Amino acid sequence: MPRALITGITGQDGGYLTDLLQGKDYEVIGLVRPGSEATVPVGTATVHGDLADPASLRAAVLDTRPDELYHLAAPTFVPTSWDDPAGTLALVAGATATLLQATCEVAGGMRVLVACSGEIFGAAKVSPQTEDTPMRPRSPYGVAKLAAYGLVDTLRRKHRMHASSAIAYNHESPRRPERFVPRKVSKAAAAIKLGLQDEVRLGDLDAVRDWCHARDIVRGYWLMLQQDAPSDFILAGGVGRTVGELVDVAFGCVGLDPADHVRVDPKLVRPSERTPPVGDASRARELLGWAPETSFEAMIEEMVQADLAALAALPR
Repeated sequence: MPRALITGITGQDGGYLTDLLQGKDYEVIGLVRPGSEATVPVGTATVHGDLADPASLRAAVLDTRPDELYHLAAPTFVPTSWDDPAGTLALVAGATATLLQATCEVAGGMRVLVACSGEIFGAAKVSPQTEDTPMRPRSPYGVAKLAAYGLVDTLRRKHRMHASSAIAYNHESPRRPERFVPRKVSKAAAAIKLGLQDEVRLGDLDAVRDWCHARDIVRGYWLMLQQDAPSDFILAGGVGRTVGELVDVAFGCVGLDPADHVRVDPKLVRPSERTPPVGDASRARELLGWAPETSFEAMIEEMVQADLAALAALPR
């Protein structure tokens, strides 16, 4: 039975990856902070650790000695990285460096997947972006992820590690926190349909993102570690869609006209990207045999239906 250690197991990606690995008869161990064991998926063992505590990360790797290490834990909400750039860099790049160094001390050929982000491309001059597109991050979060990406490449070459970076673009699901726009929209559509609210306030409806389902992304993570040689791959839907399109699909799921309920709040409008952040996953399709299996529309439908069920179950 192969053993996998997952950091960030209590998050969206960690949950779906656990489902996938348990279905393949893995022994799954989740790295969690003390006191958060109750939020770990059923059937999963735990080991204590904290991104801000290098000694605990090193101990987790050396104590569990997994066959595969999936490093998914990191701050994920890009705007908050501006509040603490130094802390973001430490939690993202510093923790990655610690984990990679620890894996070098474990004999047996451990394989490592580090979850990176399309944010590393930032102000790219071309769209869609490929693995060869020059990286010009525009936020402390993007800078930190680029540093982690560079560490994977540098240490892989130095120590001949089986370590890979997954450059994942936006991915969503009913497990996504509500502070992210797709869940904000899907929950609002459900709440308005149930008569629990009248409107939702959003930012720029013309902002473009490349969205696909988290379930598809984590399947890409697993496929990357099944390859004979390590490499970095973009995992993305390859289609840019506006927030307005997202709104239309979500409200269409409940038979509502978004024009009656969606308001643009100038306070929420951020400067738009000069180049749409869209990923070209051709390399993953060719070498991994990976492609998204859930359509954009089906993903939004799943989120809206989950929100409808959750809100309808609340006491009134």
